[in-house]
Order: sequence, then structure tokens, then C-alpha cells
Amino acid sequence: MENKTKHKLTLKEKISYGFGDLGNGFMFDLGQSYLLKFYTDVLRIPGAVGGSVFLISKIFDAFADTTVGTAVDSRKNIGKRGKFRPFILFATVPLAIATVLTFLAPNISMGAKIAYAYITYMIFGLAYSCINIPYGSLAASMTQDPVERTQLASFRQAGSSIALLITGITVIPIILKFSDPKIGYPVTMGLMALIGVIFHIICYKNTKEHIIVNNPDKKKESLSMIFKALCSNKPLMVLNLMSLLTISCYNLKIAMMVYYAQYNLGNPKLTATLNFVSIGCSLIGVAIMPFVVKKIGKKATYLLGLFIWVGADLINYLLPGSVTTFMILSAIAWFGTAFMNGLNWAFISDAIEYGEWKTGERTEGIIYSTYSFGRKVAQALAGFIPGVVLTIIGYVPNVQQTARTLSGLKSLMLLVPAIGAGIAILAFIFLYDLTDEKYKQILVELEERKSSKVMR
Repeated sequence: MENKTKHKLTLKEKISYGFGDLGNGFMFDLGQSYLLKFYTDVLRIPGAVGGSVFLISKIFDAFADTTVGTAVDSRKNIGKRGKFRPFILFATVPLAIATVLTFLAPNISMGAKIAYAYITYMIFGLAYSCINIPYGSLAASMTQDPVERTQLASFRQAGSSIALLITGITVIPIILKFSDPKIGYPVTMGLMALIGVIFHIICYKNTKEHIIVNNPDKKKESLSMIFKALCSNKPLMVLNLMSLLTISCYNLKIAMMVYYAQYNLGNPKLTATLNFVSIGCSLIGVAIMPFVVKKIGKKATYLLGLFIWVGADLINYLLPGSVTTFMILSAIAWFGTAFMNGLNWAFISDAIEYGEWKTGERTEGIIYSTYSFGRKVAQALAGFIPGVVLTIIGYVPNVQQTARTLSGLKSLMLLVPAIGAGIAILAFIFLYDLTDEKYKQILVELEERKSSKVMR
């Protein structure tokens, strides 16, 4: 029997839900921000090969997401821990171990190093899927209230941004304290992963699934039925396209920051300062996002963030690369990305109700894992593209780069993300038609359907 109330969440629940992505970030962000640099400069594998590790492993992860999502949705006789929360508890330690393994540099042959990189990053991806898919699906089971959903998305983005901020300003300085980066990287990543485990446990203990479906007689859907249901969910398909464009560009910026600080700005220690200022502005964006949504709605807020991002990055690309101008404009761009990143999670929760309204089946895990599939492909491109381009532009680790290489690094950092986000603006304007008003009507119709079932 399903709880029909649009549950109002306590502040403790919202903060604790945000702690889940804070925990995720202390492990996931390390790979997105520093793993390519680790591959090229410490493990010493070619940039193109390092990029291919991201590409192949992330595509593997995308299929793992779908498998995990289907497994979650097929659970029967849900216990007192809930449908999604147990995954957060039991998968966090394996994820922490996998995080450290990806940053080890064994003294083996080049072929064995490449194989090691593939294997460990795939293991990491599988462990991350076992937490992230249930965690993302959890929001739709905590409340159906659209305002509460937006606030949950805001707290989630705050957790993600805080994790990115803390790891961004601490990881490189801690690593540089070690004379040997082969020791510095795993020790530092182990510390970050331990913090992540603590935040995952807090999320598990202080959240609750209020919208509960316990249906022991539910039959497992065939793959053809799942595919048909997903293809009929137009908002979900548009969100997948948006993720391919925006998340790939967003993660590309993250991956290139450490390269840009070291070579274009001439000081690797600037990475911490740049991250502090930029991600700090992103947190400001997260804080004001719910108020902007109340004034102009989710879709307009999302577009506003994209316009700010594109404008700031284009100006930054056209201006000479001084530290001051780069820092200011980068901070403005990151402020814009906060709207986009935060609202993604609110939109995907809306798509869950849209799918239930369209098909009569509520499949949080499958829908979220499908969305996560698109994000994983985007993350794969964010790792693959710079890895290949680094090889093409002649990047050589730890030496003075040529003018051609510096120009290529600047394009990867600023121009390519601006173009991708610009295309996303056009796609969102013309393709996404699930308005706030239509969503409210969908909720009304779903409640009427449930009431009619009870009356029978």
C-alpha cells in the first residue's frame, strides 16, 4: 500500500540527504578531478590511453547502473530499512576501498599498468553504482511535494559542491607534502574516502522513505516493456540529452583545472585557490536557487544558469589568461552551473511521476539508472576527450608546454564547455515541455487514480 501524503520533510532529513552526495563527492570527485592527472604524470600511461580507460570503464558503469536499478526495483517484501537506504549503508566501505585502489601505482610493465587501470576503475564504478542509484532514487520516496523536491535537490547539490570544494582545496596541497606522489596519492585518497564513509552513514541513519511501495506479487518487467516505458517518457529522454551535453562539459572543466593551473597559470598550488573561489560561488548559487525557482520557475532558472555559464566562459576564453580575470570569470561560470546541477535532481524526480502517470508503473530505480546511464556516458566523454586531445596537442608531463599545447589546454578548459552548454540551451528550450503547471496536474491525476483504486 502506498503512502499518499506529500510528506513535509524536517531540516534534519534534508541536511542528511545532502550528506549522501557529500559522501559520494569525497570518492567520486577524486576520479573526475585527479585520476587523469594521476594516470599521465604518476602511473605514466599515455594521455590517450588514460582517456580510453574513462571511456570504456564509464560505459561499463552505465550498464552496471541499469542492472543495479532493475535489481532495486525488483526487490520484494521491503523491510524496515526501506527499499533504497540499505544500499547506502552496505556499499560505502567497498566503494572506499575501490577509491584507494584506483590511485595505486604498482611497479609493473606498461601493459600491466593499463590493465590495472581498467580493472580498478571498473570495480570502482560498480561499487559507486550500488550506492548512487539507490541514493538518487531515494529522493522520490522521501516526498512528492514539488517544493520539498526542489529543496532536496538544493541540499544534494550543496553536498556535492561542498565535497568538490573541500577536495579541491586540500587534495593537491596534501599530495605535495609527500616527496613521492606514489605514496601521496593513495594516502590522500584514503583519507578522503574515510570521510566519505562517515557522511554516507549519517545519510543512512537520518533519512526515511515516506512514499513506500511494498508489492510482493509484482512481476519482473521484460526488457522490451522497460524499453517501451522509458521511450514514452519524453522528459527523461530530454534530460538524458541535456546530461550528455552539460555533464560532459562540467566534468571536463573539473578535469582540466589542475592542468590549467600548473601550465597556463604557472603554479599547480593555484588549483586550491581557484577551486575555493569558483566552488564557493557555486555554493552561493545553490543557496539562492530555491528562491529563484519560486520567482521564475524551474525551467527558467535552469536556463538562466546555462546562460551565465556560457557567457562567462566565452569572455574568459577571449581575454588574455591572467590569474585575476580567469578567477573572477571562472567563479561566475561556476555560479551558473549550480542552477543546472541542482535542478537536474528535481527534474529527474518529476520524470518519475511522469512515467508513473504515462504507464501506470512507478519505477524509480529504472528511471534513475537510465538517467545515470546518460550521465556516465557524459563522464566517459569528459575523461576520454581530454586524454586524446592531450596527446594530439603534444602534452608532456612536468615540462614547459609549447604555445600550441597551452592554447589547446585553454580551449579544453573554456571554449569546448561553452559550446556544449550553448547547444544544451537550444535543446532545452525547444524539447523540454514538462512545465511546473503540467507537473502539478499530473500529481492530481495520480492521486485520483490511487483514490479510485482504494474505493474499489
